[in-house]
Amino acid sequence: MKVFSTSVTLSTEERTEVSDITKLIREAVQQFPVANGIALINTLHTTCALFINEFQSALAEDLRALIERLVPDRNGYRHDDPRFSDCERGNARAHLRAALLGRTLVVGVNHDDLTLASSSPSFSPSSMGPDGARSPSRSSGNAVIAAPSGRTRADR
Repeated sequence: MKVFSTSVTLSTEERTEVSDITKLIREAVQQFPVANGIALINTLHTTCALFINEFQSALAEDLRALIERLVPDRNGYRHDDPRFSDCERGNARAHLRAALLGRTLVVGVNHDDLTLASSSPSFSPSSMGPDGARSPSRSSGNAVIAAPSGRTRADR
């Protein structure tokens, strides 16, 4: 098996933001000579999440509203309380939202491209601004691409 690895970075502006990263991931995968294999996509931040779904603005807004209802900004989180935690960022909501959605994706690579049908991987980072303040955030992630049995484009 041949394995390739790369990193990507995404900047965000909103407290909770849903972004289409299909092109970013596709470019990361296509820089390697993998014809068929798998791509493991992982965010390095515990306040970010990855998921696969259609990237349509109304659906993205619905998802954002749902996650904000499930995990409100202020809810007496122990992680935000100095009596229980040494974290001063006030970002428990971001950690909890990411935990609900997950931080890793595995996507097939077939014929030199991601196997996605019409759905697109979307990335939902939550910035670490305290008390819901907006603050620019940079989120990094890794893409590990593996070609089983060492099969790459050059092997065809």
